[in-house]
Amino acid sequence: MKPFAAKTSNPAEPDIAIMDAPKSKTKGPAIGLHQAKQLCRLDERRRLELIAEGLPVILRSAQSFWTAAEKLQAHRREAKVLENYADEEAAKILILVDAVRCPPKLIASRLNTIVGWFYNHLARLIYAEAVSWKPTHLAELRGYVDRQRRGHYLEGHAGEYIAPNWAIYQRESLLYADVEAYQDGKLEWSAPRDPPYGHFGSFRPHALRVIEAMEQVGMFTPAGLKAVSDIWGSLEYKGKEDHHDGRKLTEQLLTRLHAEGLILDTANDEHVGTLYNDWQIPMYNLEFSLIPVSLEELEAEQERELWSMVGDPR
Repeated sequence: MKPFAAKTSNPAEPDIAIMDAPKSKTKGPAIGLHQAKQLCRLDERRRLELIAEGLPVILRSAQSFWTAAEKLQAHRREAKVLENYADEEAAKILILVDAVRCPPKLIASRLNTIVGWFYNHLARLIYAEAVSWKPTHLAELRGYVDRQRRGHYLEGHAGEYIAPNWAIYQRESLLYADVEAYQDGKLEWSAPRDPPYGHFGSFRPHALRVIEAMEQVGMFTPAGLKAVSDIWGSLEYKGKEDHHDGRKLTEQLLTRLHAEGLILDTANDEHVGTLYNDWQIPMYNLEFSLIPVSLEELEAEQERELWSMVGDPR
């Protein structure tokens, strides 16, 4: 039956002109999970209060995943899955704190997008990995992020293999059994695979260490987040802003948190050093959606890589 079919001339047949017309999607009440988007509707004070309520909840979730992962080291795949969950939970905090670091003049235009990253696996994976990156400035960091969000990329000595986005592939191939397609069109079943030996270690994930340090210095309170907003929101990271700027802002923040009596008694020099060295510069002005790359683009890139290896005959 074709949609929007013409009315039949047979009076015995029903009129089917609108039977297949598209129906408007009924929107249900905003009840249940996945409601972080409602942060966008709140004024600053209430938004910071609600974020402050949630940060310890997310932190405990991340910590419990890591604790379970440590106990499963004999089961490498399962341990790595739990470590990845710990990283993604930690990334949720990094994303929310970046929303707080966003300058007031940008909040209206950027907050909805930033909150969307909270539910985006690729954005969370990149945020967690970015903790260990040392870019010169935001422009360089943007390049790192853009490479990580390409839908496909080339692999091999001369780019002879086309591979899917690595962050997503690693996550999915650990979690699920699935049908996998190769460049030559061959289909195979992919069984959930163990990570390489040594891929899961006993070292606490960097992203988890950063968010634990945030809690220790008093950032997980409305007053602490207000300090973050006031201090980091004074400088927009949009191009050449770098870690030198960030160290100054971090110093100002720690000074204010101390003056307001927000730093916990359990905080130590390691927590402070973690924030200075591993807390990535703000990424609220970057994009984290997957970048589709066509087969034609990849094949052209393969040809360029090949000629760069053997020399262009022209």
